Amino acid sequence: MVKINSSIRNNHEKNIKNAYKKSISIYDEILVGRKWWSKLYLTTFWGGISDMDIAIELLNRIPKDFTGKILDIPVGTGVFTSNYYKNLKNAILVGVDYSLDMLDKCRENMKHNSVLIELFQGDVGALEFEDASFDLLVSMNGFHAFPDKEKAYDTVLRVLKPGGRFLGCFYIKDQLRTGDFIVNNFLAPKGWFSPPFETKESLLNRLSRDYELIWHVVNGSIISFECVKK
Repeated sequence: MVKINSSIRNNHEKNIKNAYKKSISIYDEILVGRKWWSKLYLTTFWGGISDMDIAIELLNRIPKDFTGKILDIPVGTGVFTSNYYKNLKNAILVGVDYSLDMLDKCRENMKHNSVLIELFQGDVGALEFEDASFDLLVSMNGFHAFPDKEKAYDTVLRVLKPGGRFLGCFYIKDQLRTGDFIVNNFLAPKGWFSPPFETKESLLNRLSRDYELIWHVVNGSIISFECVKK
């Protein structure tokens, strides 16, 4: 377990807030690969994997007739989820993000797709939701950015009901040399990503302690998974 002192964590949080505030205007374009330069980024650093394709593969594991309560953290701009969440007519949707700028963009995307969702600003490591209050938790592109990952993992476990499902995808190291290079030399120093980072082996070992692993796949430097709380 890696512990981070408060001054380092606060500095990480400040860098993250500033990084996402500066990138909000191009964030969606980068992730979905709509422009030639974003496609070049995905090809060069992530092995040509589209974040949108990864998101669709992950979200398709949620049945359209799902009736439980879903927590999405970090909810981001909703660029991945709004088009899918509009089909979950019987689910109760809650989204949390640290960035107010992300939440503003998310409200626009969710409203555009007529999605009913409660949105909150907050830190994943300090959520005030009751224990065992969610049936499913979705976390896309979050854990590689969270400055205090131990608290984040603890929170996910706490708010999920026994038998609740955890769907996630994020960057892991030691899978793609070019991906590791850009993370260590650009994304982490600028605040978009926060070390320490998981390897495939460390993550699967971590999840196996508290969850039953149902499915996982690695695409480039991104791992996607589904597991069920024991």
